Amino acid sequence: MAVLALWLSDGGGSTESDSPQGAAFTGQGGAVPSPRQRALVPADAPEITGLSAAIVEEPCGALVYAANAHQQLPPASLTKIATALVVEERANLDDVVTVTVNGPELSAETDATVMGIEPGQRLTVRDILHGLLLMSGNDAAIQLARYVSGDVGAFVALMNQKTGQLGLKDTQFTNPHGLDDPGLYTSAYDMAMLGRELLRRPELAEIVRKQAYQPAWDGPALRNLNLFLGQYPGALGIKTGFTDEAGQTIVAAAERDGRRLIVAVLKSGDLYVDAGALLDWAFESTSPACGTG
Repeated sequence: MAVLALWLSDGGGSTESDSPQGAAFTGQGGAVPSPRQRALVPADAPEITGLSAAIVEEPCGALVYAANAHQQLPPASLTKIATALVVEERANLDDVVTVTVNGPELSAETDATVMGIEPGQRLTVRDILHGLLLMSGNDAAIQLARYVSGDVGAFVALMNQKTGQLGLKDTQFTNPHGLDDPGLYTSAYDMAMLGRELLRRPELAEIVRKQAYQPAWDGPALRNLNLFLGQYPGALGIKTGFTDEAGQTIVAAAERDGRRLIVAVLKSGDLYVDAGALLDWAFESTSPACGTG
């Protein structure tokens, strides 16, 4: 039940999601995946419930597995990976922020996850980043966007600029938190590469590996809603999400025998099972795709 609660709370919306094997979501201008796209899946790869998935090798970004990897789909709270990247680049993590966002009110209005910040609190950017990545706080996303750029729209422009700098072509952000919006979309490949970029930032990589964190406030410790950390040996994070349109989404990373892989699955019916099965297969059935020199 704890897993189900996570899926239902991470992004808001009703308590039911469409089966990922039902009517295909074609994204923003994306067609139903062609047989050629589906043929990219190796014959011995596990069957998954997700509509699209990608696995990349962390050191060089080589694509190890692709199933409809460039199909445009809603990301849900995986959006917050890009939010964190922009914040880490443009703000000092020790800066103190005077909070203007009311988390409890936002939760009541949108039925979405929050870290629970309230106007007048003074917290560091680092504290709020933990609320963004561990608790998947939509209030944290809005507060960080306001702090970095003055308003949410200007911050979203930086998010889209970042994906362009990384050469990612299947993503468009319209908000910093991932609640469903007609113009918000990404792909499994783009999300895997954004996850890879997060792991290359030591401060952010450390955050997503934590089970809990205590901000400098009178409130409780923040717990990591990503249950993959406790379920999969060698897990390194990174982020999960859920909305009505997106279904279950995940970017997961793990390390085994010195090899580090990142998997992204979109429109999943069982995000932890899908991510674990794909990582097991990749570690056991594929050779490292990056050179050692």
